[in-house]
Amino acid sequence: MPRFSVIVPCYRVQAFLPECLDSVLGQSFGDFELIAVDDRSPDDCGAILDEYARRDARVKVLHLPENVGLGPARNAGLPHATGDYLLFLDSDDTLTPGALEAVAGRLAETADPDVLVFDYARTYWWGGTRRNVLAHLLAKEEVFTAAEYPGILDLLMVVWNKAYRRDFVTEHGFAFPPGYYEDTPWTFPVMLSARRIAALDRICVHYRQRRQGSILSTTSRKHFDIHDQYERVFAYLAGRPELASWRPYLHRKMGEHCLDILAKPDRLPPADKAEFFRRTARMFRAHRPGGARVDGEVAVLTGSWTGYRLRRQSARAGREAARRAGRARRAAAARAGAGWAALNARRPLDERLVVYSASSHRGVLGDPAAIYQAAREIAPELRGVWVVRDEETAAGLPDGVEHVIVGSRRYLEVTARAKFFVNDVNWPGTLAKRPGSVHIHTHQCTPLKYLGADLRDKPGARLGVDVPRMLRRADRWDFSLVASRHAELVWERAYPCHFTSVRTGSPRNDVLVRGGPGGFRERHGIPEDHTVVLYAPTRRDYRRGGYVDRIDLARFAAGLGAGHTLVVRLHPSLAAGPARGMGLAELARRRIVVDATDEPHLADVLLAADALVTDYSSVMFDYAVLDRPIVVHADDWPAFAASRGTYLDLTAEPPGHVTRGFRELSGLFRSGGWRDGESARLRAAFRARFCEFEDGRAAERVVRTLLLGEPPSGPASRIPGQSGSRDALSPA
Repeated sequence: MPRFSVIVPCYRVQAFLPECLDSVLGQSFGDFELIAVDDRSPDDCGAILDEYARRDARVKVLHLPENVGLGPARNAGLPHATGDYLLFLDSDDTLTPGALEAVAGRLAETADPDVLVFDYARTYWWGGTRRNVLAHLLAKEEVFTAAEYPGILDLLMVVWNKAYRRDFVTEHGFAFPPGYYEDTPWTFPVMLSARRIAALDRICVHYRQRRQGSILSTTSRKHFDIHDQYERVFAYLAGRPELASWRPYLHRKMGEHCLDILAKPDRLPPADKAEFFRRTARMFRAHRPGGARVDGEVAVLTGSWTGYRLRRQSARAGREAARRAGRARRAAAARAGAGWAALNARRPLDERLVVYSASSHRGVLGDPAAIYQAAREIAPELRGVWVVRDEETAAGLPDGVEHVIVGSRRYLEVTARAKFFVNDVNWPGTLAKRPGSVHIHTHQCTPLKYLGADLRDKPGARLGVDVPRMLRRADRWDFSLVASRHAELVWERAYPCHFTSVRTGSPRNDVLVRGGPGGFRERHGIPEDHTVVLYAPTRRDYRRGGYVDRIDLARFAAGLGAGHTLVVRLHPSLAAGPARGMGLAELARRRIVVDATDEPHLADVLLAADALVTDYSSVMFDYAVLDRPIVVHADDWPAFAASRGTYLDLTAEPPGHVTRGFRELSGLFRSGGWRDGESARLRAAFRARFCEFEDGRAAERVVRTLLLGEPPSGPASRIPGQSGSRDALSPA
């Protein structure tokens, strides 16, 4: 008996069906049967299914004598299912790689619950991917019932984001009715009846958003089917007194669902909307529990169609009036702000005022933070003010940090009067540079990948990047901080503007040179005697969304063996996308890896790591300061270099061993070669070139020479073992 029975109903999906079937048959977990139901499809779906069945014994094909629709087609597959668990997959959707293995693992971990709910991501015909916005609801570790965790019912009420214990389904006699909204009378009874529900915080299904052809996006009277389906839900409750407490919830849910259909402009023919409203209102009144409050949006169902239309018209008029008023307020605020800024711009510059920002106003971070801390110690007479993006960010600032919200009146005043500006990205285009003000640009990295003007012939990499505007903002720079002559030459080439390169080193890396204590291991419960391997992949410009899964994290962590901890830190641009839902969140929950993506201070993570595995992330240049082993996993180097452009051939001048496949990577760590003499030799050459001015005094150097105006002192900063010298602050 297989662990899973995957039921796939098929109708007019010949263009998408092979991808769907391949996504199942290519799973790393192979203990399943695939039951494909040809719902009398008029295209070649039946022939495609038969060909797959000939090639793979796990595929069973049912050819229905007539078209019955999605729900009954699923029912047709149920008697043929022999697996412990049932999964339903629509034939234009796909399972993600490793999905069944993750589901099997979570089922074993939770002792075979009745239902397991997992995550999904919408994939769009134009190439975009968007994760379920309610994915956080799936982070719950304990087994529960719907009554204990009702938030689980806020998820999309569909059949295909769950695995169902087959004996549970058989015991309750669950089946799909015909109709458009067949998921509704299946999902609610199943979820409310389940005695044990578990959640899996992992994207297991890619939910295809077709440009055309989606049943529920079609304008048709068939949307009236929603009423019959909710009648079935209420009938199910009527026969089960133990579920009576759910009637108020489902009453409201039904009203919200129907009103949502009514409000969509492309669902119902205009001539049918009044009838749909009246039928909904009748059902709403008929199933209203005694004494239940009716408020909020659904209260409109207690009135008439005319009242609903007037309310909708009033709401639209109100929204339009609010938009007009908002535009007027913003215009007035802009005029007032411009006037306030102009007034302050006529006042003298405040020679002691330094304005800081980091990572697009995200807090006290990176190089600007290091300079700010050094200024507080060396030059307390300087007033440092941070620009942050909103009140939420401001609430997370350390105690005693003066701040302004970007765009506010205080922001306009401070930026009009400040003598010094310190930032690691460009300031907004609205900020005017006053004569006599000094802009210090710290950057966020030593560059490997093409940037700025060098992106002009890289259309994929510059997607959404306005290079001319970027250069106009860079025209405000007075000083550009560099950690090496490589960085100096790159920044001057990529940003052909009138600034002075200053060989200070990277202030953010001072703590790495000095070897600060950090606290990452303690916060994450990593034993002090463990060898910590940090995996830090970067984004890909040849893939929309930037995410490419390069290695099997679970296998890699297991291969490291006892006494090792694998820490993963995604590129910041991937932190809020689907990348974490493709397995990282689940592995972190199971303590197989530690997810350091949200750690605000990169230096804490680097200090905790005994080795770095990366592909082409610029974090390698910072980590090299620690003189610890680095492994470059370059399995797609030609594609990456061609799509983005790079300033050096990393495979020819690496900071350590280079691997080009997972087997080679895991073998390197099993053998201990990751820290051998060749690794040290390569690292020494890399450090000599790219960590040239990193001596732990960069922040102090910036404060004394650029903020206080003291003359440069001493020779150029050199890492240990280098010869030669040059003034650390001499311009290029």
